[in-house]
Amino acid sequence: MKQARSGPRLRFATRVLLLQLAVVAAVVLISAGTFAALTYQWLGEQAEARALSVARTVASSEDVRHETAALAAGPESALTPASLAGGPLQQYAEAVRVRTDALYVLVTDDAGLRLAHPNPALLGQMVSTDPSVALGGGEVTSQEHGTLGRSVRAKVPVFAPGSDSVVVGEVGVGFSTDDLLAGLLRNLPPVALVAGLSLALGALASAIMGARLRKLTLGLEPEEISGLAQDQEAVLRGVDEGVIGVSEAGTITVFNDGARRLLAPESKGAFGGLPLATSGLPAFLADAAAAAGASSDSPGSRASGASGDGYGPAEHVLDGRVVIVTARPVRLGASGRGLGRVIMVRDRTEVQALTRQLDAVNALGTALRAQRHEFANRLHTVAGLLDIGRPTEARGYIGEIMAGGPLQYPARDLALLTDPYLEAFIGAKSIEAHERGVEVRIGAETLVRGHITDPQDVTAVLGNLMDNAISAAVAGASENKWVEVELLDELTGSGGTLHLVVADSGDGLQVPSPGSQASEAIFAAGYSTAPSPGGPDVASGQGVGLALIRHLARRRGGDVWVADDGSPQTHGAVFCARLPGVLAPLHTSKENP
Repeated sequence: MKQARSGPRLRFATRVLLLQLAVVAAVVLISAGTFAALTYQWLGEQAEARALSVARTVASSEDVRHETAALAAGPESALTPASLAGGPLQQYAEAVRVRTDALYVLVTDDAGLRLAHPNPALLGQMVSTDPSVALGGGEVTSQEHGTLGRSVRAKVPVFAPGSDSVVVGEVGVGFSTDDLLAGLLRNLPPVALVAGLSLALGALASAIMGARLRKLTLGLEPEEISGLAQDQEAVLRGVDEGVIGVSEAGTITVFNDGARRLLAPESKGAFGGLPLATSGLPAFLADAAAAAGASSDSPGSRASGASGDGYGPAEHVLDGRVVIVTARPVRLGASGRGLGRVIMVRDRTEVQALTRQLDAVNALGTALRAQRHEFANRLHTVAGLLDIGRPTEARGYIGEIMAGGPLQYPARDLALLTDPYLEAFIGAKSIEAHERGVEVRIGAETLVRGHITDPQDVTAVLGNLMDNAISAAVAGASENKWVEVELLDELTGSGGTLHLVVADSGDGLQVPSPGSQASEAIFAAGYSTAPSPGGPDVASGQGVGLALIRHLARRRGGDVWVADDGSPQTHGAVFCARLPGVLAPLHTSKENP
């Protein structure tokens, strides 16, 4: 539907122009930034190569090698600014610096003490950056910040005279990074010129595009065109009925999905633009279009199902379906000029299906009310026996209901359990298993002498293991499907531990490889023992149950593990659990008799 405008907005052409300019500006800025970064990098590499060349030249000078070796061999106390400032190394280094326009030319001894430096006050002191690479016989280039500022520098070793391995010092040459920025700025005017031209071309292209769009859309804004399209889709696609528009000349102008589903489900072609009479659609549609708008005074029109302002509703049989067809004329405003016909087709079989579903719901509701009435009668009987002081008869009546009614549990040997929580829980699980064709039985060695003090943890662990076992038994190849649960207690003075064993008749665990390490994989979060076409669904609970109950058991000091992986030839997997602190001796029970 069309949305009301909250205030004045820019026209589409203006927005296109601004967007185009923004895109061009962003591209230009990104391109200029990339160019500047690459140029700066290239200038830095050139400066490093130049510094390395100058440093190698200075370090290879025989005078520098002899003088550096002599100063390095002398006492450190002799390396004072006064003695070094007028020395040959300082004069040579300064001459090279001036000639090459370098920021500095530095010479040190094998300990890193300055023998030549542009600042005489720093002579004899330790260099500010690490000299270990050059003093170790290597060469290095970098961009670092020193006492004279940030510079592109190179460091090379100075070898002793007549030797290529004995290092007596280093030579460092640096060029200021300001020179790099100056070189970069010299390249920016051409980039700025290209950016300006790009913006101008983008503005011109946007203006031409806006004028062309206004001509094609008859001056309508995109929001208005979108509103018209939404209105048409809401009318034609938002209804289940078939809608067919026919012009005054009998040509199909509209044919929605509902009409295709009801009238031509096997057809893949387009019906728009075809004459209705020769389109291959049922003939009663052409009759309905012709009869729409026929005079109500015509006896023939009334007989054919036409009315004074349309046709139908009339029923027609089509491929085993009963469809209801109506047709109405379409006129232009108050002038009454005819524009064509609109034919509506409705499937009556769907209405009949809804009626059958309603009947089924009513029948179900009647059955539930009958069951509620029967259950209420039983409760009234029990309440009456208790009111007159006959609890023994009430208990006996409840026992008869449980023995013969829906509360009878199908679990075998359930009487071995004396705890009410365990009996009720396993009994309820046995009903679910029985409906799936699985027999639940209690192991012969079951012995629970205490009563459950933490039913939540017990039912969480036992319930997960039983659910997995029932699913495995259902999916297993064995015809005799069963799940066996065995419970043992271990009572102590301060409480008791419950031991659980759950086995099934399934095909066993499908693990990557045999062994205990493979069995441990099923306890990882996300692993599911239940078969699922799309893998474990953690959001619905698959893949987290075993990991969760193991965490719960270990939090209490117990554990959950696989005792036997099982196999299709023997039996399914056997799971064991140990839950400390969930039992108490019967004599500590606080239950009233």
